[in-house]
Amino acid sequence: MKHSKFEARCKTSCLPELRFEDQQLTSFSGLIVFQQLFSDLDLKRRLSRCFEHQKVAPIFPTVSIMLVLIVGVLLGYRRLRDVSYFNEDPMVLRVLSLRRMPSVSTMSRQLAAVDDRSVRAVERVQQSLVTDALVREQFPRITLDFDGTVLGTGRRAEGASVGFNPKKKGQRSYYPLNCTVCIC
Repeated sequence: MKHSKFEARCKTSCLPELRFEDQQLTSFSGLIVFQQLFSDLDLKRRLSRCFEHQKVAPIFPTVSIMLVLIVGVLLGYRRLRDVSYFNEDPMVLRVLSLRRMPSVSTMSRQLAAVDDRSVRAVERVQQSLVTDALVREQFPRITLDFDGTVLGTGRRAEGASVGFNPKKKGQRSYYPLNCTVCIC
């Protein structure tokens, strides 16, 4: 079913007032902290600049889809279909500035339309967020710990190949390199 932009989006500018009697908490009430963090980082505007060259103006902009993915990872979900676990939660919708969550097929189509230019721009935003925080804190010394991990795909996914997978030998997998910043 198609919805209008008004039915899909909303504006949230202030944090809700916390009351300790007669309040209705949701399973994801802790996201209130991230609403303020996203606002302080100006994350929505920074990400929206990554997709401004795209001509299409869908009901759910690509930046909203990216924020759904970020919130999903924060909540501990790893798959696109896991959106069904939090798609009606009022706190999640508030943090995302949405009235309703996009369907999995809508998100899949939006992500398929993202081009290399947008991906590089999102990577630059991610790098600038990390480096800006490190510069702001002025740590005397930091240590970078690089670790690789195996992520099996089970399918023919772009960028996956048969390689070292100790649990399922021969399965197509990714081997992303993660960096952890350790403050000494």
